[in-house]
Amino acid sequence: MDASPRTTYVLVDGENIDATLGTSILGRRPRPEERPRWERLLQFARERWDQPATGLFFLAANNELPMAFVQALLAIGYRPVALSGGPGEKVVDIAIQRTLAEIQHRAADVLLVSNDGDFVEPVRDLLDGRRVGVIGFVEFRNQGFIELADQGLSVFDLEYDVRAFNEQLPRVRIIPIDEFDPAQFL
Repeated sequence: MDASPRTTYVLVDGENIDATLGTSILGRRPRPEERPRWERLLQFARERWDQPATGLFFLAANNELPMAFVQALLAIGYRPVALSGGPGEKVVDIAIQRTLAEIQHRAADVLLVSNDGDFVEPVRDLLDGRRVGVIGFVEFRNQGFIELADQGLSVFDLEYDVRAFNEQLPRVRIIPIDEFDPAQFL
């Protein structure tokens, strides 16, 4: 019998999160201080399910490897997965889909960091008793993930639940009255 602790795999679709943050939330390229603190995501995963977490950060690197970013990911405990492919090939999506399929053969849990609907079916396939979650921006999350919450999918917000940002983002959200602070609007 395997005595090693169960693992949570944290799969980060960096392109999706960066595009949502830049295009949909900020309306421009995020400044470094506005980007997620990725180490907080691993900490959240470890604490949330009380087990080790392995972070895989998927990025398209067709002709150039962003070494400073890769080194930063390595330093905080991620395994960068730099991918290349043909023109128009969504290499990050393909790799994450293959990874989700492989996780089905392991006694492991998974947190997917993406809003992308391309992952709804592979995530649905993992809802077989294991813990599965999706982390992203709730207002941009694909409707398919919301529907999977009834089947056991946990949904988390990168800003509000994970607290991955140093600065509050300019997002519009429904605020429970107990959390309403008028100073944030004045």
